Amino acid sequence: MDLLRDPRAIALLLAASLTIMSNATISPSLPGLEALYGDTPNAGMLTRLLVTAPALLIACTAPFAGMAADRFGRKRQLLAGVILFAIAGSAGLWLHDLHAVLISRLVLGLAVAAVMTAQAAMLGDIFAREDRGRFMGLQMSAVNFGGFLFIGLAGWLAGLNPLYPFALYLVAALYLPFLVKALPDTHGGPAPEHGPVAGDGEGNWFAILCFVIFLCGLSFVLFYVMPTQMPYYLAANGHEDPSQAGLVMACVVLAAGVASLFFGPIRARLGRGGTPALGFAIMASGFFVLQLVHIMPVYCAGALLVGVGVGLVMPNFIAVALDIAPPNHRGAVSGAITTAIFLGQFISPLISQPVINSFGYDIAFEGTAFVLLIIVPATYFGLRAPRRTLAEA
Repeated sequence: MDLLRDPRAIALLLAASLTIMSNATISPSLPGLEALYGDTPNAGMLTRLLVTAPALLIACTAPFAGMAADRFGRKRQLLAGVILFAIAGSAGLWLHDLHAVLISRLVLGLAVAAVMTAQAAMLGDIFAREDRGRFMGLQMSAVNFGGFLFIGLAGWLAGLNPLYPFALYLVAALYLPFLVKALPDTHGGPAPEHGPVAGDGEGNWFAILCFVIFLCGLSFVLFYVMPTQMPYYLAANGHEDPSQAGLVMACVVLAAGVASLFFGPIRARLGRGGTPALGFAIMASGFFVLQLVHIMPVYCAGALLVGVGVGLVMPNFIAVALDIAPPNHRGAVSGAITTAIFLGQFISPLISQPVINSFGYDIAFEGTAFVLLIIVPATYFGLRAPRRTLAEA
């Protein structure tokens, strides 16, 4: 089927695009916000927490949001999350106390957890395996390219006033009428036109799910070495212009967005084990290239490889989890994957920084590449579909 002609798919893509805004949208405003709230004690630390606070609350609440989606229905929770997203996200426009803004960011995390888990569960309910894999590739492309749009707009708005980027969260309110109209109210059953789905899930599905959750968290721990450490790595090697760090990260995002467009066909060819195994191998080569020669073309080449790998790895986690889990557990499963994603993001600098302090950036990147190579065979054999479902993987 043509997913881009299906209003349900468009609605789910719009909901997914909101997740990229949860933290990065206000990043360009941080210096201005720190100056604006300069009279507040610990303003520097508190303004930085505005970025990380949503991720921490998402990690803590996503499992409960997922169980709520299973119990009360996906559409109701998704719409409530979108409304709360618009209110809490834009609250920085009219709140005049830094502590109150920080609380609103925590509420934003709750909204994102509700949207992400309900959206992923609904995806599993509506689309069968083949369409589900294709959709996950489209979703990652939408998230990456949407990130370019939102973050670019945020940078421009922050130059006008550090509070203006908070207005971007109101885009959720513009999505709302279409979401109400396009999305069905699902409760864990497959859409009839897409055929039956096993009611009990795949055999040994819980053990496979635990492995997927572990891989997901580890992937984000390793990948987030790029956005958290790359600006400092470049500066340490004489590339101090912030635009150069932006260029390297732009290579990652663009490559991930393009690669994920081909995720569906590649997954149909290589299977659910071979696709992320290939992605991890490409990511490993990218991290190895990053520390070869300290010149910008090499950094960009390494970043492109990392991005291609990410584009093949990241869509696979939700796709595999939805494939193997019983339909009535899709919300809880989506919540577990969401927690792994954001917990990995939060933990990444806590692990990478001590390694860098002890051994330096080059050794840290080599170590990241080595760990990625180790998990290639484990991923291939651990996620490979049973023989009877290989055609569907």
